[in-house]
Amino acid sequence: MTSGSSGGQGRVALLALYVIVLTTVAWWALALWPVPGAPEWLARTRALCFGSTPDGLPHAGGWILLVGQPIGMLAVLLTVWGGELQAALGALSRKVAGRALLGGTAVLLLTGATLAAGRVRAADGDTKPFDPVAGGEVLTRINDPAPALRLVDQHGDSVSLSDFQGRPVLVTFAYAHCETVCPLVVHEALAAQQATADLQPAVIIVTLDPWRDTPARLPSIAEGWELGADARVLSGQVDAVERVLSNWRIPRVRNEASGDLSHPAIVYVVSPTGRLTYALQGGVAALTEAIRSL
Repeated sequence: MTSGSSGGQGRVALLALYVIVLTTVAWWALALWPVPGAPEWLARTRALCFGSTPDGLPHAGGWILLVGQPIGMLAVLLTVWGGELQAALGALSRKVAGRALLGGTAVLLLTGATLAAGRVRAADGDTKPFDPVAGGEVLTRINDPAPALRLVDQHGDSVSLSDFQGRPVLVTFAYAHCETVCPLVVHEALAAQQATADLQPAVIIVTLDPWRDTPARLPSIAEGWELGADARVLSGQVDAVERVLSNWRIPRVRNEASGDLSHPAIVYVVSPTGRLTYALQGGVAALTEAIRSL
């Protein structure tokens, strides 16, 4: 191999390294950059790319993508052009302009890491322990306007969150073929509803699986979950349901082979004025106390 060929490969390797750095910075900015009143397209893009937890941070799969993807790309680069890259970086460091470029890159990465750590600490600071009965359940105080929600229920009626104005509402997400977390979360929401019957809370369950939980199947699903008059299970056109799930920042991963979904247990407690007040992972005692604390 000639020195010219080696030098050319070194420049390509160096360019690839900077593409990886810039791509990583862009992805982390998209996932974590705080945007007050973020537009719907940005929230949906973040939810689709990285998932979302109630505090606005990526879910576990999103963190794996943010950390694992640049590491994987670097590993490939070093495997293919490790020697050429080392030589190119050495040559660059011997020039004043090169040292300035390397120093600026280091400052950019350090600044980005500091901002990312601050964003995570700020999100953690928004949560506060809440241990009234269950002992250890954590409530997240949100106090944001509830996203739009209009789908079809088991009676064939169009249902909107505004239909329950003046009443507490538990909004959760499940699907009929789920045999693990979904039945438990539905049961806990209904039990908390019964325990606070004097406040007349409503329960809304949005399907995570509009492909199979079609509007025609909702009556049998409602019967199987033993939903009362003030509990609705909602579905609709796939695009409409997916839009609602993204607006509510519900992380989910669909197995295209089986149709099953991986998802967390999330129950939002909506105040009588239509504000998202708490986000919980279930628990009858915690849900009950959250409703009574509105």
